[in-house]
Amino acid sequence: MNLMTRRPPLSSTDAPRDALEQARRLLDAGEPTLAELAARTGLSASHLQRRFRARYGLSPAEYLAQKKLGALKSALRDGRDVTTALYDAGYGSPSRVYEQSSAKLGMTPATYRAGGRGVEIRWAMVDTVLGKALVAATERGICAVELGDDEATLEQRLRGEFPQARVERVDAGSDDFLAPRLRAVAERLAGRAGDVPVDLIGTSFQQRVWEALMKIPAGDTVSYAGLARQLGAPRAARAVASACAHNRIAVVVPCHRVIRGDGSLGGYRWGLPRKQQLLERERG
Repeated sequence: MNLMTRRPPLSSTDAPRDALEQARRLLDAGEPTLAELAARTGLSASHLQRRFRARYGLSPAEYLAQKKLGALKSALRDGRDVTTALYDAGYGSPSRVYEQSSAKLGMTPATYRAGGRGVEIRWAMVDTVLGKALVAATERGICAVELGDDEATLEQRLRGEFPQARVERVDAGSDDFLAPRLRAVAERLAGRAGDVPVDLIGTSFQQRVWEALMKIPAGDTVSYAGLARQLGAPRAARAVASACAHNRIAVVVPCHRVIRGDGSLGGYRWGLPRKQQLLERERG
């Protein structure tokens, strides 16, 4: 049912003071179009689009897509059957969600529900200038580069993400599939340029942040707030920091190049000493 017919217009006494918050609530309650949101909030469509992205880090359409994806993931993890989960999350066409959500789930909804069952992830340990690194890849590309000294802990992190996937450790030098990817990662960790195909598995906003990170030149840094502004979301500095913290692909997705506005390092998944080492090396 159309949201405009399901909920009557708010009176002037009931209308929230913040039109953007009103728009967010409308998106939480249904699936209004941008034109409908504009009519309900009293803002022009272009102004609403721009201000909503600045406040929440996403366009209204991206906010709605992320909400639906979150509902789908929650239902699948709760064990509900795929078809019911799709429709309950608001997807009108199962075929469409299979096309769109695979880029965000890294797999089809049925496979995600099964904890990654059927997905093949190959991984190996490799010695790099930064110490030991666990490098893992799906058929799409590198899905994890974990740095640390304890191999068991690194493997546990990988298996915890997809408990039912076929996670196989392979010989770093002889596996035809993983060997070239290991070399590419080792080159990148050593500070040399080169293409490394990646499989970014995250929310739409996380993917936007990670893609922006890969455009920061070596030797440069940007603040969390600065990156948020580059993304057109100046109030989303905390969301940017959260996306950096959830990055699984060390150095290749260079979240170490994001620092605090006062010049201090901020956080780093793999430890501040490594972040400092990376930045010092890149600055030459």
